[in-house]
Amino acid sequence: MDIKQYLDSTYLKTPEQAGISDAENETIVKSFIKEAIEENFKLIMICPNRVKIAREMIDKSNSKVLIGTVIGFPEGTHSLESKLEEAKIAIADGADDLDFVCNYEAFKNGEIDLVKEEVLKGTQLGLSFHKTVKWIIEAAALNNQQIMQLSCLIKNCIITNFSEENFNSVFVKSSTGFYKTENNLPNGATIENIIMMLENASPLPIKAAGGVRTLEEAEEMIRLGVKRIGTSSAKAIASGKSSDSNY
Repeated sequence: MDIKQYLDSTYLKTPEQAGISDAENETIVKSFIKEAIEENFKLIMICPNRVKIAREMIDKSNSKVLIGTVIGFPEGTHSLESKLEEAKIAIADGADDLDFVCNYEAFKNGEIDLVKEEVLKGTQLGLSFHKTVKWIIEAAALNNQQIMQLSCLIKNCIITNFSEENFNSVFVKSSTGFYKTENNLPNGATIENIIMMLENASPLPIKAAGGVRTLEEAEEMIRLGVKRIGTSSAKAIASGKSSDSNY
């Protein structure tokens, strides 16, 4: 098993969240991109306004590292029009993967048609440009029944509207990594959550994000059937070290 080919190395903090200047934040982003290239991780996951930088650095190095970005992040309550426009810009800037934050609050409020439409339209856009699309359900904000229902909703939308050859390009993802939990508990990628997602989203692949902190945990997720792992500590995990990061 090449653990690095499961890892989406992630840095999604804004300068405000990190408590630093924009220039300092950009320096950190570049260091993450450089590390992803050197370590040959599967993907570098960054904010939409940094995609161009990543594209330039990766192309210059002739690396195969993929570029991912987030859409409607982190709340997921943005309008469908806003999410589609943000995705179009990310595609134009060179993103390979689009990780949409599902409007899980609308789902919880029973606005099922709204959620179905954004999953359909967002996936249509991504696949039309041969991109990988991931739908973040923010598992820590949901109860067990809601995790199963939302995973199933996404699955049903995809298998109803797209051909089987597209299924491997549409993921269900556990967490943004930014949802606040009590006592710094994993905010998405628990064994219980991932099993529920695997059982209810299949045949769509699963990305575990939000709480995978060690190589052992990453390997356990992979044994369960997870295809990607989002983490801000990719190098530490790949080196067999532990991390105290939320993401």
